[in-house]
Amino acid sequence: MLSPIPALSDYGISPKHGFLPPETPLDVLPVAYYASWEAIVSNLQALLLSRRLRQAIDRLPILSTSYLQEDSEWRRAYVVLVFMLHGYVWGDDKPAERVPPALTIPLLEVCDFLELPPVATYAAVCLWNYKPIFPAEPADDLDNLCCINTFTGSSDEQWFYLVSVVIEARGGPTIPLMLRAIAAARVGNSRLLTECLQIFAERLDEIVSLLERVYEHCDPYIFYHRIRPFLAGSRDMGDAGLPNGLIYNDGTGKQEYRQYEGGSNAQSSLIQFFDIVLGIEHRPTGVARNINSRNESGLLASNPRRNFIQEMRHYMPGPHRRFLEHVSRVANIREYVAYHSSDKALCVAYEACLAMLRVLRDKHIQIVSRYIVVQSRESRSQSQSLGPHVNQNAINLASVKNTNTSGGRAASKKLRGTGGTALIPFLKQARDETGEPAVNAWARRLLSGGPTDASSFAPLGKIDEHADGQVERTGIWMNDSEGGILTDRQVDWE
Repeated sequence: MLSPIPALSDYGISPKHGFLPPETPLDVLPVAYYASWEAIVSNLQALLLSRRLRQAIDRLPILSTSYLQEDSEWRRAYVVLVFMLHGYVWGDDKPAERVPPALTIPLLEVCDFLELPPVATYAAVCLWNYKPIFPAEPADDLDNLCCINTFTGSSDEQWFYLVSVVIEARGGPTIPLMLRAIAAARVGNSRLLTECLQIFAERLDEIVSLLERVYEHCDPYIFYHRIRPFLAGSRDMGDAGLPNGLIYNDGTGKQEYRQYEGGSNAQSSLIQFFDIVLGIEHRPTGVARNINSRNESGLLASNPRRNFIQEMRHYMPGPHRRFLEHVSRVANIREYVAYHSSDKALCVAYEACLAMLRVLRDKHIQIVSRYIVVQSRESRSQSQSLGPHVNQNAINLASVKNTNTSGGRAASKKLRGTGGTALIPFLKQARDETGEPAVNAWARRLLSGGPTDASSFAPLGKIDEHADGQVERTGIWMNDSEGGILTDRQVDWE
């Protein structure tokens, strides 16, 4: 018997705005009892600048969560507490590895209620951290949104978060659309399925355009040196000053270190929903397609590689995670299209969706290159003087110096995201995996970045690719392992 197609209301998901909360997030907890929390987070920038944040948090009383009633209040408490947490850990010259009880105890209770880990997630900084400037105007317009909390107080940080908020809002209607497409495939309605896929491809194209707007008001230098360090987690952060992770002091006397990923766009339930409904499968980074995870004796490998995208579901709110699991059980579009491969209109619509999602990931790689890879390279080359606005004594994600002496591309592949994952290899593989479900063999090779039968056509996103992954484009060079555009003078790999 087939599993029922999920009802959005069962998971608190809006048919209009998707994974964003059904009501505008609270910008302050309504109970005066939590005024001391709100006072700190509303003065976060001043406390960080004066290096008094840790002192202020250490003086906090341990507050009970018993006065939190509505879901919106629990979400607000989570946002407040994780902003304080990351400011406390990363807001001084050296990271703090011990989280005081005044933060730990209420944070763990809030996280238990929301089914989230005690760390800043995509939900904290994006989904539950915005409000419209004019409530009567649309909440999916970048020109009508602002953030409730930031670490730096900068417009750059607000813009970085808000681009994701608007992508979530504009992508929200695709959720009921694609559930309808799954239902159409169940009853063999190819025409309706084709129409749904066509609309989906158009919305993905719109989302690509929204993603590119990040360049408008978020400066790469400010992002890399001022914003990104606060979003770091505690896993694989030895080079950034947390070799063992964090100790969450809950007053019980236990001194166990914990390690968590930091905030990541891979924690967006919307993007993972796109993959699931289209039948895109992501493997652990570095694992090739069709590689069996069992060893020669037929037993599962004792140390399987991490599947970062799968792990990111544990950093999503519980209802969202369960919704994705439910969709995974009913997703049927890829199989239906493959079985009806003679239906050209259907196949073209499906492969258009794959192509647009691959373009989205290409654009993401280019953003990562400009905002992280290039900034990291410039930081290394200017290590003697990073500029008047950067604290050269600080130890954090921005100050990590890669010890790889080969420089250039090899060093860039060592770059880690805020969650500790190898950044560029992960993003490249996720992009290439996006095209693998294509029905037509030629389209599959094209979308996956492999060779095609028509040698006159280069794979999407690559022109005149060299064996080492470097790509030439009429007077400019793109290192495809990084996705970024560099002028000819920047091809010196140190």
